[in-house]
Amino acid sequence: MAFEFETKPKFVTFDMNGTLIKFAIADATRAVLGDRLPAEVADAYLQATKAYRIDECMGEYKPFRQIIANSMERASRRLGLEYREADAQAVYEIVPTWGPYPGVTEALNRLAEEVPLVIITNSDTADAARLSANLKAPFDVVISAEEMGMYKPRLGAFEYMFDKLGVTPDEIVHVSASPMYDLRSASILGIKNKVYVDRGFEQDEHWLGYERITDIAELPVLFGLPRPAAS
Repeated sequence: MAFEFETKPKFVTFDMNGTLIKFAIADATRAVLGDRLPAEVADAYLQATKAYRIDECMGEYKPFRQIIANSMERASRRLGLEYREADAQAVYEIVPTWGPYPGVTEALNRLAEEVPLVIITNSDTADAARLSANLKAPFDVVISAEEMGMYKPRLGAFEYMFDKLGVTPDEIVHVSASPMYDLRSASILGIKNKVYVDRGFEQDEHWLGYERITDIAELPVLFGLPRPAAS
C-alpha cells in the first residue's frame, strides 16, 4: 500500500489535548466561575488564562494543576477579579473527563492498523492515562509532561520523545492542532513530516511545512489508506 509520505514512518506521534481530546478548558472555567466571571470581561479573562498557561509551560516543570492555578491567579490579578484556589482545583478535576472530537476514535484505529501510534501530551501522568483511554484506540506509548519533566513547546520535550522512541526526526510523522505548542518546535528540530489538524483556534502557519487537514478522517488518507465506504 502506497504511503503519501516518502517512507513509512516508524511512529505517528500525536498531541492529545485539543488535537484528539476536545480540550474544553474555557467552558470548564466559565462553568466553575459562573456569575463571578462578569460577561464584560469573560473573553479577556479566558484569553489571558490561555496566554498565561503557555507562559507557565516555558519555565521549570510544575504539575498541570499548578499551571491552571497560576494562570487563573495571574489573569484574575490582571483583570481585578477575585481568585480562589478552589476554583482552579475544580477546573483541573474536570480535565480528565473530556472525550475525543467526533471521528477521532475511528481514524486512530484505522491508522493503527498500519503504523504504531504515540501520544506526547502536556498532561500529568495519571490524567494522560485517563484521557488516552477515553480515545479508545491502541497507543504503543503515552508520554506525559510529568514523565518528561517539562512541557511542550520546549524543545527538550521533543528531544525526550526522540530518545524514548529511539528515532530520528525523519522517522516520525507528528500530528497536532497547535502550531504554537507543537508544530513550530517540531519544525525547528527537523521533523519534516507534520500534519496540522486545523480546529480553528490557532492561525494557519503554512510556512512550517505541514499537511493541513480540517477533518481527522482525512488523516488515514494521507497514509495511503482508502476512505471508508459511505454507510
